[in-house]
Amino acid sequence: MDALFFNELLWGLGAALAGGIIFSGIGLISGTDETATIAPLTLLIILLGFPPVAVFAWFIAAAVSKHMTHAIPTALMGVPGDTMAVPMLQDASVLRRLGVPHIALRKMISGSIIAAFVALPISVGFASLLAPYAEAVKSWAPIIFTIAAVIIAYTSNGRWASIFVLIPFAFLMQGLNKMAIAALGKSVFISIFLGIAIGPMFADLVTLLSPVSRHLLLRSQPREFWLAPELKSWKGYFPNPLHVLTGEQKLYTAAAAAIASLTFTFSPVGMTVMAGEIISSRVKSLYQRLTTSLAAMNGVTEATYIAETVIPLMAFGIPLSPMALGPAAPLFNAPPVFTSQPVHNLHNLLAPYQFLLYGFIGVMVASLVAYPFSMNYARKASVWVLQKVSQEAIISMFTGLIIVLSYYEAGVVGIAISITIAILGGILNRYFGIHTGVQYMTYYASGYLVLTLFGIK
Repeated sequence: MDALFFNELLWGLGAALAGGIIFSGIGLISGTDETATIAPLTLLIILLGFPPVAVFAWFIAAAVSKHMTHAIPTALMGVPGDTMAVPMLQDASVLRRLGVPHIALRKMISGSIIAAFVALPISVGFASLLAPYAEAVKSWAPIIFTIAAVIIAYTSNGRWASIFVLIPFAFLMQGLNKMAIAALGKSVFISIFLGIAIGPMFADLVTLLSPVSRHLLLRSQPREFWLAPELKSWKGYFPNPLHVLTGEQKLYTAAAAAIASLTFTFSPVGMTVMAGEIISSRVKSLYQRLTTSLAAMNGVTEATYIAETVIPLMAFGIPLSPMALGPAAPLFNAPPVFTSQPVHNLHNLLAPYQFLLYGFIGVMVASLVAYPFSMNYARKASVWVLQKVSQEAIISMFTGLIIVLSYYEAGVVGIAISITIAILGGILNRYFGIHTGVQYMTYYASGYLVLTLFGIK
């Protein structure tokens, strides 16, 4: 075996293992947003100098692991593990009231592992078909970003508020960037990107600091959770996901994952909701309908995250999907290591076979780490997290990491820019439905918008 290939393989396996273990744990903690957790740590390993194959394997393992274990708080406790778990809360709550939350959990994570193995080869194949059009897409990138910003804004919960805010928010982004250039002699990306990522956290912080709004987050007593007993219906440590799902459930999950893999410009949450609605309309039995839709929906969360990363990264090298603008953004832009304008990132640094090989390594390692852990220790892990882990401590940890990365890029100016954007962006997100996807796309379109409308370069 070639020494270079063997070295890269070891890096890929090691990074995937680290990503799988870390995010199997983070997925257990309810409310840990993917952009605020996966993106900063991915950015950190890029800046630390991990090889490109290791970065990609890390990211795939992290995303797949988190979207397995996020099912644990969703199914067992009735609280969303992250943003992508929200559409599954209602069906999971019904099964919890029926006394079978453990069944809901098993269906969800089994659907997830099947969908991951379906989505990766489809994504790589579809990206290969789109690759010949890459240069045309790149030349039109500023206009594409602007059109996409309007579409994503219109389809967001904020809708008209999101559209109304596009130009003022773009003006703010460029204004802060010009201040950084004046102070440091260079533009900033990391500080702005991370400011948007931690926005919801800072919105909650500002809400608590104000006597006028503090009551919105205060609670009079701790929340109570009732966890069902742990029931095991298989022998050994690693259950077979193909035996957990029925034939019909496997078919629906694989079909939903395949379709979701081709719609890489659509909202992951929207695709998850759509999959649940379509399947619910076709399955009549209540129990079968709920378990089938949960398996397929959690599968779609995996498929969209893989496809919306792999397709724009491999085919174009620029972020043209909601996922690429959020958790996967460091794979496209992590100055000075990766940039998207001009394109110098994994698009140039990895061959198509490496996307497939190291993607499969990421999926496989995540499956070996997160799947048996979730199936065997879900209840014990949930109890431990509820009793021992402070969500405030997790938020503080990631906030501290983001401050360090902002300081690394631009010193005190970078921290000030991150906090400024975090406060404004978080308030827009929390109270007006202008989610981070809209904000990221507006940032990418901001240069073109400000130049076209105001003539400011």
